Amino acid sequence: MRGVSKPQLAALFATLTAWWERFRRVPMVQHWGRELAAVGAILVVLAAPFLLKPAEGSAPREYNRRLVIYTPHHEKIRYEFGRAFAKKWKDERGETLYVDWRVAGTSEIALMMRSDYAAAFERYWTESLNHPWLPEVATSFGNSKVALPKPGEKAGLTVQQSARKEFLDSAVGIGVDLFFGGGAVDYESQARAGFLVAADASGQFGLKPVMKKHPEWFQPQSIPQSLGGESYYDKEARWVGTCLSSLGICFNRDVLARLGIEKEPVQWQDLGDPRYFGQVALADPNKSGTVTKAFEQLIQQQMQQAIDERRDDPNAEGDPEKLGIEIGWERGVHLIQRISANSRYFTDNATKIPLEVSQGDAAAGMCIDFYGWTFEDMVRRPDGTSRMGYITPLGGTSMGVDPIGMLRGAPEPEVAAAFMEFVLSDAGQKLWNFSPGTAGGPVRTPLRRLPVRLDFYNAANRASMTDPHADPMETSRAFTYHPEWTNHLFGVVRYLVKVMCVDTHEDQRRAWEMLISRNFPPRATAVFEDTRLLNYQNAQELAALLQKKDKIQEARKATELSVAFRNQYRRAYQLAKDGF
Repeated sequence: MRGVSKPQLAALFATLTAWWERFRRVPMVQHWGRELAAVGAILVVLAAPFLLKPAEGSAPREYNRRLVIYTPHHEKIRYEFGRAFAKKWKDERGETLYVDWRVAGTSEIALMMRSDYAAAFERYWTESLNHPWLPEVATSFGNSKVALPKPGEKAGLTVQQSARKEFLDSAVGIGVDLFFGGGAVDYESQARAGFLVAADASGQFGLKPVMKKHPEWFQPQSIPQSLGGESYYDKEARWVGTCLSSLGICFNRDVLARLGIEKEPVQWQDLGDPRYFGQVALADPNKSGTVTKAFEQLIQQQMQQAIDERRDDPNAEGDPEKLGIEIGWERGVHLIQRISANSRYFTDNATKIPLEVSQGDAAAGMCIDFYGWTFEDMVRRPDGTSRMGYITPLGGTSMGVDPIGMLRGAPEPEVAAAFMEFVLSDAGQKLWNFSPGTAGGPVRTPLRRLPVRLDFYNAANRASMTDPHADPMETSRAFTYHPEWTNHLFGVVRYLVKVMCVDTHEDQRRAWEMLISRNFPPRATAVFEDTRLLNYQNAQELAALLQKKDKIQEARKATELSVAFRNQYRRAYQLAKDGF
């Protein structure tokens, strides 16, 4: 049990044994021994959680203020930032602050926020405004597509418009102050819904006042509004990036040597090499936004390469960008198919990928940079070498941000604003990448995250960093994310991997293994790689289908496509087996 030492457990067991020896000598106990023993066992089970509870909880016994934060961040980040900010608040304000972390994945947090805001606004709508709660209100208050009249227009409001306007004008809250960690896409969605705000009702506290107080932080040389096609902060000041991250490949050098692969992977297409069969660790994109983002960026890299090829070809006809996007999409889908065919299985959590690679259960996999670096450190040998490695595919990934934003109706807007200011300050930025034990660094373990402020990367700071050679600018220059190419197809990427790879994985792997053993006979290979059902045009139609949010139609289409690919893989297997 956490918080209870072995001597304490031994003493507890000895005491209970002595009590039992005395108790069982009582005449009534000797007569009803079995029944009383059963009752006693039940009581012990019920009392154990209280007897063996940790000596200390995460909350202080007494506190003056409480800051509630939704976050997907792991315990190391929560500990370092919670500890450092609470100390700063105590030193400056003389108050004990309790940082109350509410931990879940970003998709779960999104569901909780929508559900909680719906319940909170329903109370406000029915009790404060005395309006009936209607289905139109429930679906409109947080819907950014509900258009409101422009200032000066006198047109009457519909029920949907009234609900939307009242919500945006309100200070309805859910008892949570901040959303900290995740991806910019998640924050853009919450900001559009109206759940994230630039300032509280008074206008005194929030990110907007912080930006006004520190304009030097929000300059191109520090935190640019966008870089490499990725937004670094919201133009309406509802969220801002706090640290940087990119996607890449983690790999195990020992496993590569066992497989006879001398060259370490450096690009996404390396994971499609047949020599990696059964040795790639992947997560299900339908349960991992990280892997979906990696696949999207893989596709964009193929698009950019196809566009460049057509622009450099003097005989190429048509619009290079339009045709390049379509060709690149097809190439990207083929590469995803090969990487999937090489995978052992699809795990349900992206964090398991570097764990499996570090343990030697897989040769390589896709992961976020800081997970790759962390596991590389965990298995580092005394001589400084490590069987684990991580590489960012240059030109194949962007440098995105992990943001923070204040929620509408935050109970402690002053503390929330101070926390955001702290995270962006020199003190907060040092926590992300300074080595433990250095001045301003974390006290327990390195966080291995890259600070968002580009002005942070100077010689003085690099001397204390765990990743002194990191260069966010180089990564950003090598890859430009074009949201207009694939942003609207993000859900389609998840969908196509499900029907083409996850649901059909057994048949896909079986066919791929046979193709490898027969040295890829042309006819069988062509059948295996036939992805016309998921070409760029059909992807647009799938996007329209997913936009309707009709689960029955989605399931029906998924079944249709899964059956088609399963039959296709079985046919490819048989053709390859027969040498065709």
